[in-house]
Amino acid sequence: MKQVPQISQAEYEVMKIIWKYAPIATSQVVERLSDSKWSPKTIQTMLLRLVKKGALANEKQGRSFVYTPLVGAEEYRLQASHRFLDRLYDGALGSMVLNFIEQDQLSEEEIQSLKALLDGMDKGEKDD
Repeated sequence: MKQVPQISQAEYEVMKIIWKYAPIATSQVVERLSDSKWSPKTIQTMLLRLVKKGALANEKQGRSFVYTPLVGAEEYRLQASHRFLDRLYDGALGSMVLNFIEQDQLSEEEIQSLKALLDGMDKGEKDD
């Protein structure tokens, strides 16, 4: 698995726009984030930071830059999830799930979905 750059929560919001609409021009990113708390200048700064980090590629087209992702959304989420688990639960997914169950953070529906998922995995292992 290739290493993906670490990005801030704000940069992640920008990346979500890029992943959804790429290739996309600076002005279009700014427009899509017009309801955000960031000024156009701040958004442009985040785009440049993401290029420097290797998360985005940019290409000059006319008077604007067009951005495309160099990191896939799923690829990023997977590594961010692993970093989260490593940082807070020493990489133990079971500990995290147990913590959520013990703290009543999972609804009954979510618990049933987890049970069904685990049951499906057990059946898949027996069929092998």
